[in-house]
Amino acid sequence: MTGTPFLSVENAVRRFKGLIAVDTVSFEIERGEILSMIGPNGAGKTTMFNLITGQLSLSDGAIAFRGEQISNLPPHVRAQRGMGRTFQIAKPLIGLTTRENVMVGAFLRHHRFAGAYDCASEVLAEVGLEARAEIPAGELTLSERRRLEIARALALSPELILLDEVMAGLNATEVTEVIDLIQRLNGQGMTFLVIEHNLKVVRAVSRRVIVLDHGVKIAEGTASEVLSDPTVVKAYLGKRAQ
Repeated sequence: MTGTPFLSVENAVRRFKGLIAVDTVSFEIERGEILSMIGPNGAGKTTMFNLITGQLSLSDGAIAFRGEQISNLPPHVRAQRGMGRTFQIAKPLIGLTTRENVMVGAFLRHHRFAGAYDCASEVLAEVGLEARAEIPAGELTLSERRRLEIARALALSPELILLDEVMAGLNATEVTEVIDLIQRLNGQGMTFLVIEHNLKVVRAVSRRVIVLDHGVKIAEGTASEVLSDPTVVKAYLGKRAQ
């Protein structure tokens, strides 16, 4: 890679008392890339996401976004800088409508009601939820809740989106629809870091993959290289096959 990386994680460490959840992990993402992060449960993937977006602080190391050190910035400032994310367990504000859920994020950029409303409408159309805009979010199906998670991230007008298992629990048709959405947004210039267990999805969306195991990065390369690496097969594929 050349030039300043879009996102740079350098020797990131996160300790929880005696446990090292992320252990000196380094990687970079280029603007416009879709990078997948895989690994067995408990590998430190979501912890890594939380370090990047500021929900957790680094024990050591540094994170830079668009060439700016962000290691000490709170989550809302990182969102203002251009980061959006989804969460592994979708938790919409069930007392609000689908549109109102998206408007909550839209107010970061649009301080007037009309602007946030229009932004939410555009985002809901983008993810295919415009027909469900006025129903309570608690009535959405699992697939629709996953799309709402993406919509809430998009409402921040981010340049980088971190997707944490947004296809978990979806059927084959729904997975294909989400892949199409990610690829369409990527074609519009959006950069993605994706946690995903479905390896067919990883092959479909990502040119480059990194693998974590017990908090350590054990592999990085193209999807084909990584998924045929004996170390990865032993640490990840072998465990799942068993």
